[in-house]
Amino acid sequence: MSTPRISILMPVHNAEDTLVEAIESICVQTFSDWELIIVDDGSSDASREILHTYEKRDSRICGITRERCGIVEALMTAASAARAPLLARMDADDISVAMRLESQITLFDHIPDLALCGTRVRMFGTSLGSGRKRYASWINSLVSHTDMDREIFVECPVPHPTFMMSRDQYDAVGGYCDCGWPEDYDLVFRIWQYGGVFAKPDPVLLHWRSHPSQLSMSDARYSEKSFRSLKRHFLHTAVLHDAGQNFYQWGAGEVGKRWLREWPQLPRAVVDINPRKIGRIIHDVPVIPPENLPPPGESIILVAVGTPGARDDIRARLYPKGYQEPEHFRFIA
Repeated sequence: MSTPRISILMPVHNAEDTLVEAIESICVQTFSDWELIIVDDGSSDASREILHTYEKRDSRICGITRERCGIVEALMTAASAARAPLLARMDADDISVAMRLESQITLFDHIPDLALCGTRVRMFGTSLGSGRKRYASWINSLVSHTDMDREIFVECPVPHPTFMMSRDQYDAVGGYCDCGWPEDYDLVFRIWQYGGVFAKPDPVLLHWRSHPSQLSMSDARYSEKSFRSLKRHFLHTAVLHDAGQNFYQWGAGEVGKRWLREWPQLPRAVVDINPRKIGRIIHDVPVIPPENLPPPGESIILVAVGTPGARDDIRARLYPKGYQEPEHFRFIA
């Protein structure tokens, strides 16, 4: 068999209601030089039978059946079987637009050092509240590498089901790992730390289903606390490794207090604009006004705020004073 250009990794667990639609969306792709590796992760419904049907119908589809192991090990199993120089992701409950693979591989053909390519998404389904809608709007606003680098500590800037990545880069950073926090965000951070370039094509190329049983809403590894643990790890290894304790936190509200409680090394001070908080001590850290911050370049400011519009307000305060983002300050929430 000839080596395909793209290996698509799809873990499946009890997805009989959506699996056919997901597979069909790959089968009708305008780019056809792919293999789809589906790992049935101990399904007890009809997922396995659906998989076997498609294996017989299309030689590009390869099924692997194993005992229940979880998404990370299922992804590692699929990646181990993959033969292509590019690895792509697909979930069993999402729908890829027909031009998805073609649009992504075109970016790889035109950006030689591209490491990870995502796409814009349209969220649909149940459990699609205002928070998910704001997240979709935010993630779709990040298209260039500069955009994603600037916002990488806010949330994962590349939707996991849209990943397409260089196999060489994937192997170089160690592939998927089970660290007890989001495996996709962890991989994105390691590719970023390695110096990998990110990009997205302009169109919406994946319909991303939202429902109460999806892992991101039900598994402890995707809790807010797990996200903060992951971010702290990469802040210390990639941002604070040279700064030591010479950093400040902006934000003494509820979001900021959660960060203050969990820092292994406390910031020099926490910045807030609320006059009732300035001068107080919160979780052993003094609260100061923005005017008391040191000049740009003498420290890093990590901004942990959750109030709508706060990011624009903070940028408006810092930019005129010469602070640059992300060199001098980063948003982490």
